[in-house]
Formats: sequence, structure tokens, C-alpha cells
Amino acid sequence: MKKRKKLPGAVDPEYLKKQKASLVRRHRQVIYLNDCEMAAIDRYCSRFNIRTKSVLYREAVMEKVLSELQDSHPTLF
Repeated sequence: MKKRKKLPGAVDPEYLKKQKASLVRRHRQVIYLNDCEMAAIDRYCSRFNIRTKSVLYREAVMEKVLSELQDSHPTLF
């Protein structure tokens, strides 16, 4: 007979609850686009079958923010 691999213990339900609560989006941000910008977004969404524009905006903004933070890390001198 083969020995079964031991599975790690179950994750603590309190940890999962805290993790889920930390991901809740509570802060609303509003942006305004001009006609050309909105047309470009609409074209992009239709071309790549994106149904939810908020995901597109969130990912684009966070990608830019995180890359800028990584590029401008503090230096010693």
C-alpha cells in the first residue's frame, strides 16, 4: 500500500474572515473622462470582451502606482 501524504491543517476560520474583510472596497473614487477618452475605453472593452470597466480602471491604476513606487524606492545616498 502507498502511504498517503499528510495534508496541512485547515485554515483558521477567523483568519479567513479577517482576510476577506480586508479585501472589501470601502473607498469610492470618481473619475471624469472626455468623449475621446471614453470612446477609447469603449473600443478597448469591446475588442477584448471586457464587461466590467471598474476592473479595468482598478488594474490599470494599481499597476501604474505599484510600478512607480517600485521605481522610486529610497536609496542610501
